[in-house]
Amino acid sequence: MPLTAYFNEIRAIVDDAMDRLVPPSATHPAVLHEAMRYSLFAGGKRLRPTLAMAACDAVGGARSRVVPFAVALEAIHTYTLIHDDLPAMDNDDYRRGLPTSHKKFGEAAAILAGDALLTLAFEIISNLRNFPGVSPETLLEVSRHTANAVGSVGTVGGQMADIQMEGAEGDMASLEYIHIHKTGKLIAASVRGGALLGGGDNDAVNAITEYGKNIGLAFQIVDDILDIEGELASLGKTPGSDTRKKKLTYPALMGVAESRKLASRLTDRAIGHLAILGSGGERLSDLAKYVIARAF
Repeated sequence: MPLTAYFNEIRAIVDDAMDRLVPPSATHPAVLHEAMRYSLFAGGKRLRPTLAMAACDAVGGARSRVVPFAVALEAIHTYTLIHDDLPAMDNDDYRRGLPTSHKKFGEAAAILAGDALLTLAFEIISNLRNFPGVSPETLLEVSRHTANAVGSVGTVGGQMADIQMEGAEGDMASLEYIHIHKTGKLIAASVRGGALLGGGDNDAVNAITEYGKNIGLAFQIVDDILDIEGELASLGKTPGSDTRKKKLTYPALMGVAESRKLASRLTDRAIGHLAILGSGGERLSDLAKYVIARAF
């Protein structure tokens, strides 16, 4: 199956489940639930859910065991986007080609929509009834690892470091910290969770986790490049914000050409970790190649 068709297949599965698991727009208070669903259903590739499902496929697991987790990942990711776009953060007007949440509903509603999506994600993950056939111990590990990836030593911590480094003289260690924590850890948690829920053994789960760490960093490097070279129509958001805010990025520190080379090396390293999976890792390999192809 071509990768585009695979994305479309997973998106349809995830969107259907998301429609069932997220309260309807009319649920009181309506503006909050409308704002939540506005950003959730605004489009996007559903990359993190797709990675989770592909990891489950790679270990021969049943997709039904990972679908609610995929919905939770998209809810977490959407929360980060809503908050990232706020005036106190990146102050962006567009996301996925549409007005950002705070432009559509106001800052207060946007903040609360993000809060509600993050909370809903862990409500979904912690409900054992959503995961038939999955042990409580496995679900607890997935929940803990996901929380670690998105909290103060994950996405939130990476965002804080990103803000602190705006306009400052940065080095490679600071840059790597920001990118691994702001973006990479949640991507790694996505594939690790998918492999665990799919019933993968320790060797497979660890190999897939290492794969996720490498493509997570490669993904953010590519995003840095696209912020320079991309356009609103293809990015879905206003390009050039990193430069305007004097953010610490790979192109700023080492140039676009060297950034591309590093992204390629990380992708090759990620794919190398999949050797243990044999032909089962082919879809994950395709997704790794997709990550860097966006900037080549």
